[in-house]
Amino acid sequence: MISKITGILSYKGTDHVLIDVHGIGYEVFLSESTLAKIPSIQEKVSIHTELLVREDLLQLVGFATRQEREWYRLLTGVQGVGSKAALRILGTLQISILYRSILTGDIATIKAAPGVG
Repeated sequence: MISKITGILSYKGTDHVLIDVHGIGYEVFLSESTLAKIPSIQEKVSIHTELLVREDLLQLVGFATRQEREWYRLLTGVQGVGSKAALRILGTLQISILYRSILTGDIATIKAAPGVG
């Protein structure tokens, strides 16, 4: 399990970053909110990660905090919620709003995330 990566930010895309760790580049996919918190290129960055392992895929997903990573795990544990949908939800809603929406059954707020139906 790769649970945290610390290195120099080499590239910042629209949904992922490339982190150089002593000459090895790790591509990490992020939510919009985490991407907004990432420093500028060539600066040091530290990201909590989750490694997705599938038959045809090895992919790192990154988070600004361990709490965000735990919510990602909870969301992807729900049937029909995949990695991309979980990242969209976390990128759109603050964790406190997501928590309250789940507790109160406010489905409309969760559906407000792009691509979530």
